[in-house]
This record gives sequence, structure tokens and C-alpha cells, in this order.
Amino acid sequence: MLHEILTAILLAPLVGAMIAGLFGRQVGRAGAHFSTIAGVAVSTVLSIYVFWLFVVQGHADYNAALYTWMVVDGVKFEIGFLIDKLSATMMLVVTFVSLMVHIYTIGYMDHDEDYDHHNPYYQRFFSYISLFTFSMLSLVMANNFLQLFFGWEAVGLVSYLLIGFYMKRESAIQANLKAFLVNRVGDFGFILGIAVVYVYFNTMDYKEFFNQLATQKDVMIEIIPGVEWSMITLMLILLFIGAMGKSAQMPLHVWLPESMEGPTPISALIHAATMVTAGIFMVARLSPAYELSEVALSVVLIVGALTAFMMGLLGLIQQDIKRVVAYSTLSQLGYMTAALGASAYAGAMFHVLTHAFFKALLFLAAGSVIIAMHHIQDIRQMGGLKKHMPITYWAMLIGSLALIGFPGFSGFFSKDSILLSLDASERFGSSFAYVLLMAGVFITAFYSFRMFFLVFHGEESQYVKTHSIKESPWVVTVPLILLAIPSVLMGIPLFEPMLNGEYFANAIVIKPENDTMLWVYNNYFQGTFHLIWTSFATLPVILALSGVGLAWLMYLKQPNLPGKMRQMCPRGYAVLDNAYGFDRLNEIVFVNGTRKLGDFFTKWVDVKLIDTGMVTNTFMAIAHSANGLRRAQTGFMYHYAFVMIFGLLGMLIWVLW
Repeated sequence: MLHEILTAILLAPLVGAMIAGLFGRQVGRAGAHFSTIAGVAVSTVLSIYVFWLFVVQGHADYNAALYTWMVVDGVKFEIGFLIDKLSATMMLVVTFVSLMVHIYTIGYMDHDEDYDHHNPYYQRFFSYISLFTFSMLSLVMANNFLQLFFGWEAVGLVSYLLIGFYMKRESAIQANLKAFLVNRVGDFGFILGIAVVYVYFNTMDYKEFFNQLATQKDVMIEIIPGVEWSMITLMLILLFIGAMGKSAQMPLHVWLPESMEGPTPISALIHAATMVTAGIFMVARLSPAYELSEVALSVVLIVGALTAFMMGLLGLIQQDIKRVVAYSTLSQLGYMTAALGASAYAGAMFHVLTHAFFKALLFLAAGSVIIAMHHIQDIRQMGGLKKHMPITYWAMLIGSLALIGFPGFSGFFSKDSILLSLDASERFGSSFAYVLLMAGVFITAFYSFRMFFLVFHGEESQYVKTHSIKESPWVVTVPLILLAIPSVLMGIPLFEPMLNGEYFANAIVIKPENDTMLWVYNNYFQGTFHLIWTSFATLPVILALSGVGLAWLMYLKQPNLPGKMRQMCPRGYAVLDNAYGFDRLNEIVFVNGTRKLGDFFTKWVDVKLIDTGMVTNTFMAIAHSANGLRRAQTGFMYHYAFVMIFGLLGMLIWVLW
């Protein structure tokens, strides 16, 4: 029975995607959104049952193969399910957020001015987002590296299609190409990591892989002759490079802000519940392996901290409402990654859960504003929208408070668990990460409420005054309300079991000496509501409230201050405006570098060596040889007899000698 339920959860979105994609013209717009919403709704309802069974009731882990694809040298390549508390939780988050996005998309695409209503773009979009859901479910339900890789690449492919959905817009084409290529860089490391698993563990199955870790942990390999590496460390760093691409960690982060070129619903889906959480989930799933390498965990920790801080700074200067939210995603992904590096896997996944709801809420609220503003996205052209859009206003406020970690909101508990764990960690780089993440709290609060105040408060812009601005239709506002509820409430019941390790239980494995979250629970925790009450005197909350206060001062009370500060620090602003030069560096190193490398191979290898050298010289040699042999054919018998006699004489001399 459970086997059939899990198969239905996985395949229902795929069936909806096929109906909308293959038969879009026949079923029409209504048929497309009803079939895909029905498919995702089935997955959501069944995922709620699986969540209740495995997380609430504590059902034993389910690990079974659906079928065997092939067997190579004794290694089975299978498609199967591993369902435990970790995957059951992710299944519920993915399906529920996706369902909200599907419903929201009906209202958003109906007001979309960027597609041709005479073409089946509407049906195609619903097909893509349903296929995205299927791909992410394949990834989180997998019990082996083969299926993980399939889901991994599938979400990358569908993100390419969705980011470039407005295919007549040049910027969208450039954005989806950047996302595809940057992820290929990360995936190169990822597939090498899986290759190491195959070579040294002779299996693709998670459980068999975990069972062999104890015997393989001391294996050393030589990449460079004479220099030994820990095989486990190399494998984990290669796998993490894949996570850096999917979860947009520096320097493979450059694709995520550009993903805003796609329609807003897919921005919410990518940033909240699907692609960017894949890397975080993968590292948490492989926690038994990562616990064996301090070097790999320190790399994860430092990369995450740098991403959280530096990407947060870029959010300070963004003028596009979606890009502000996008850079907040980059920063929050840095928090999750840093938590993984501190062995606070449960804290990272806790933040994945809370972030999924409030980030989807923020993106969909931003989309509601964009609909009302007739697809104007510049926050400087907004202002005073509170009275025009009350539901969207409260949704954006709740999402922003959860994002900055205001006491009592879901983001407060997950972010606090990460900061406390980093403070308790003694791993190399943990103090550095703690300082950067603490600074990130202030930065996040500042840019989040800078956007909030500019959009909903202050003086109305000329555009708002001269146009009819009204609240979005119910298909847009109902998902906002449903997402706002967990954004406020879900942290309270989950905080204690996340800290003490009861929530994920055996799904996440941590060495006792590395369990910083349990240490925080034993030394600091005195009750969830006690923590809320006392948190107003703690540094993270003080920094967050200071960021909100500074945003209020600079953008409502003294709106001339930002301009003055920009004039005082032109170089600093230029650095942020150029996004630290990463795009320029990629253009010089990768784009121009690979182009020059291609020119070199074309000119010297292809033309000079192959065409002129090997091909032409071989041709000339054959031609000269043929010409010489042609002259030997004289037609005179005594010439042939002379050659035969002397040839025989030469052979006899050779044999006798």
C-alpha cells in the first residue's frame, strides 16, 4: 500500500505536466491548470499522510527499489524510495508550496502582458512548473545516487526552460543560458564525486554507501604524484561543488539573481522549495559521510558564511522588488550552508522549512504588487500601496518579519538555532562565520524593510497617483494567506524537537562531539516561550530591530540620506553595483578565456596540426609514394626479372646474416 502511495506522489505531477504539455491545445487553458493543480494536489494530500505516518507517528524508515534499470559489474542501478523523517518533511514542503504556486499562477498569468495569448504559452508554463515539482520529488525521495543525479539534472533542465520562458526577451535568454552553464560547472564536480562513490564503494545505494564508510574513512589517494588526499574529503568536496551550483554559493551564485527574468511564480518555486534547496538537502542526507571530514565541513562553513554576508550587502542597493527578495535568498542559503558546516544539519533543514514558506510568501506578495503596478518592478516608482493592497501589505509584512527573525515568527527560531550552534561550535572557521552571520542579521533587516517602506509607505509615486491600483484577485491572495499562517506559526512546535535531535532522529547522523544543537539545547533552552520573551535583549534581535529602525529613518523620515551616503562612498557603491565584479571575472576568465582557447585549438590544432600537418602531409606522402610506384610499372619483363632476382638475393643475405 505504501509503495503505491509513494509512486502516486511522484508520478501525479508528471501526469499533469504531460496533459498540459502534450495536449495543451486540446485541453485549453482551463484544462491545463486543472490537470496540473489536480496532480500536485494529489501529491500534497498523500504527502501530508506520509508526513503524519513517518514524522508524527514515527513509522520505521522505508527503503525499497521500484525497479532495477541495469546491473554493471555487480553494481545495481535502481530507481527507488528512501522515506524517513527528512525526506517526508521535504516532500510535504515541496508539494504544498508548489500547490500554492500553481493556484497563484492562474491569477498571475491571466494578467501577464509578456506572452501571446494566441499561443499555448499558458499551458506550457503550467506543464513546466508541474514537471519541476516531479523533478524535485525524484531528488528528495531517492534512495540512491543515480536517482539523486536524475532529479538533480532534471531540476536544472526545467529551471533553464522556466527562466527563459519569455523567449522573445533577450535578457531572459541570457539569464537561462547563464543558469545552465554555471550549474554545469557545479555539476561537473558533482558527477566526479559520484564517480568516486562508484569506484571506491562499488554501489549507488545510500544505505550500502553508509555501511561502508567506517572501512573506507582512512583510504588515501594520489591525484598529484607524491601528494596524498583523503578519499572521503575529496569525494565530499566534489559533491559540495555540485551543491554550490544548485544552492547558489559563491562563486557559483551568479545565476540566481538572473533567474528573476522568469515569471514571478517560478521565482517563488525556485527560491523557496525546489532547486536551491537541493544542495542543502543533499549535504544533510549525506551527513554520516560529512561527519568524517573536518576539512570538508570547514570548507562548507566558510563558503556559506561568505555567501550570507556578501550577498546580503548586494541586497542593499537593489531597486527591482524581485531582486531584493532574490538576494535575500542568496544570503539565507548562506546561513543554511554555514549551519551544515557547523554540523547543525537539523538547523539548516529547519531553516529550509521555514524559509520555504516565508520566501514563497515574499515572492508571491511581490508578484501581487507587480500585477497591481502593471508589471512595473522598480520600487522607486511605488509608495503608499498599503491603502490600495491591504492583504498584500500584511502578507509582505509577515514575510519580512519572518525573514529578519522577529521573535515569535518562524524565521526567528530557525535562524536563532543556526546562530547559537555557530557560537557553540569549535570547528575551524566557526568564529569567523558567526561574526559574518551576525552582521548579516542587521543587513537583512535593513534591506528587507527598505523595500517594505518604499513599496507600501511614504508618499505615493506619480505612477500610483495616476493609475488605478487595486488588490489582486482571490487566486492570488488566497495562497498568500495560506502561506502566511506557517510563516508565523510553524517555528513554535518545531523548535524544541529540532534542537534536541528528536525531529529528524536517525535520518541525520552527527558525532556526539560535533552535536552543537544538542549542546545549545542542554545549556540554553528553558522553554520556547521563555526564549521569545527574553530574546528582545539578545544581540540578533537588537541588530534586526536596529536595521528596521535605520531603514525607517533613511527612507521615511530622512529620504535624502541614501543619496548623501552614496556620494560619500562612491567606490563602495560601485563595488556593490558591479556585484563585486564576478560577472566581469566570469566574462574575462570563462567567456573570453574559453573563446581564446577555442581560437587556439581552431588555428593551431585544427588548421595547422590536423588540416595542414596530418591531413595534408599524409595526402602528399601517399601521392608521392603512388607516383613513385607508378613509375616502377614499365611493362618490360627484364625489369621485373631484375627486381625479382635482386629481391630474392637480398632476402637470402638477410636470412643467412
